[in-house]
Amino acid sequence: MTDRDPSPLATFVAAVAFAAEKHRTQRRKDAAASPYINHPIALAQVLSAEGGVVDPVVLCAAVLHDTVEDTETTEAELVAAFGPKIAATVLEVTDDKTLEKPARKEQQVARAAHSSREAQLVKLADKICNVRDILASPPAGWSPERRHEYLVWSSRVVAGLRGVHPGLEAIFDGLIARSAEVG
Repeated sequence: MTDRDPSPLATFVAAVAFAAEKHRTQRRKDAAASPYINHPIALAQVLSAEGGVVDPVVLCAAVLHDTVEDTETTEAELVAAFGPKIAATVLEVTDDKTLEKPARKEQQVARAAHSSREAQLVKLADKICNVRDILASPPAGWSPERRHEYLVWSSRVVAGLRGVHPGLEAIFDGLIARSAEVG
């Protein structure tokens, strides 16, 4: 949060508005091509409603988590708008797009255990939301094998997050167990 705005709620609302503007033309990969902003909002919902997380840094970073990775947003822009702590948390969960996809995926696995608590919570919520989306409405064109590979990889990332929030980890584990039941 910035020194100019002491209200955590106002900062969170500003983060949602910022993310909505940055992602305004983007769509999810599901068959319905849902508005992209639904995803970052879902992270904040998982964290707050299901995980009881009230830390404004975590909630703001959750709604902003894909802005640097998937839009033209810069670190400097995030620092100016939301302060260094929120910006740093977003950067911790941002993939390095200069790397090939397999290397980016392995980097997520390697970084998980060494990230800040705030970044670990955002990453855990991201995996919960992505797994829910894959189970409910997988990306168009994803074969059962590709969905399975994503679930296995997500489990590897979450393994490095263990201990950050047992309640959210149990939700993730329940989703993985459900995925095994449905095949």
